[in-house]
Amino acid sequence: MTAVEEEPPRALLAGASRRWVRLLPWAVAFVLCVALLPTTIHVLSVDYGLNGGIASALAVAQTAPLLLAVIRPMQAWYVIFAADVAGALALLTVDVGRHVWPFPPMVIVGYIGLCLALGLRERRRTLLLVWLATAGANVGLGFVAPNGTSAQSALLTILSGVALLLSGALRERYEAQRRLAEQETISEAERGRRTLLEERARIARELHDVVAHHMSVITVQADTAAYRIHGLPPDVQGEFTSIAATARESLGEMRRLLGVLRNEEAHGELAPQPGLTRIGQLVEATVRAGVPVEFSPCDADVPEAVGLSAYRIVQEALANVVRHAPGAPTRVSVAESVSEGGARLTVLVVNGPPPELPAAPLEVGGTGHGLVGMRERVRLAGGTLDVGPLPDGGFRVAARLPLTEKDFT
Repeated sequence: MTAVEEEPPRALLAGASRRWVRLLPWAVAFVLCVALLPTTIHVLSVDYGLNGGIASALAVAQTAPLLLAVIRPMQAWYVIFAADVAGALALLTVDVGRHVWPFPPMVIVGYIGLCLALGLRERRRTLLLVWLATAGANVGLGFVAPNGTSAQSALLTILSGVALLLSGALRERYEAQRRLAEQETISEAERGRRTLLEERARIARELHDVVAHHMSVITVQADTAAYRIHGLPPDVQGEFTSIAATARESLGEMRRLLGVLRNEEAHGELAPQPGLTRIGQLVEATVRAGVPVEFSPCDADVPEAVGLSAYRIVQEALANVVRHAPGAPTRVSVAESVSEGGARLTVLVVNGPPPELPAAPLEVGGTGHGLVGMRERVRLAGGTLDVGPLPDGGFRVAARLPLTEKDFT
């Protein structure tokens, strides 16, 4: 059984985004040590008359662990608490007189700083135990107090309780904000994942109609082959019959698959899927909405899936223009090109910066899947997509979709 290595403790406020906040605990601890160490030695040895060696040892034990408190405040508390109680008992050996007992002012200052560090690191139960130990020490020392006790004997109990309460509340508030930020990050990732899945289902539903059309053609051709072609041998007729049966079975499986992909919000799936010939209608609708559009059509005979992807890309791009840059001059170009990699269909939508007075939007809502849908369609087609802002304030969408089988592999 392998031992699990514990992670080294982190300093207080180590997770803060600003550097000065991360360095603040170290700075406070250093200032307290530098200020309290010589002061404690002087007060204990000169004002209280304690032996110089004992005063120095107590001062080091009461102040030096404040640096440790930045990383391990609980361990520092053990040392400082014991040193403070020991210092109070040591002062019983001298004539306290009118001086403060059991805890001089510099001891109270160091202990309050320690309580702030504890509140920023430890849980409620630990903080309560620390305060009860502090209060118990005050009560216990009260029974051996010289010349009776005064109101100052309870000062450390009150101030330590306030420090623990405030710093603990700050820590819990920070933890709540951190968990909320983490939850928002997770929710944003889940929304992005859900958007992608919904867009993929939408694309699959649209491609179903394209594939179903081709399968229906295969079925009809196979079923009618015996009537259209005379003199077919029996084995060939049987082959056509088998092809028709397989095609019908595939259509049934596709309908069941579509039922899985279908949702209550999907509409218009029974309508014929649009292609390149319908892009002109998109442009006309956008022009009627107040967006000047220059359109360069393409009359090439492209696969239905590619034509559908091109139509949807132009649709989403123009919708984004209407939503985010109403009235901006826009250019839409669809062209076929042939290169060494094969034939490709290039879809280009470029808009300039919007005018000062925006026109009424073409669509009040939207799918919210614009760029996600474009990327997913282009990825499934094996093409490339280039989108981004232009230096003049406009936006550019350029998609290249392969037209040959070679480009899909």
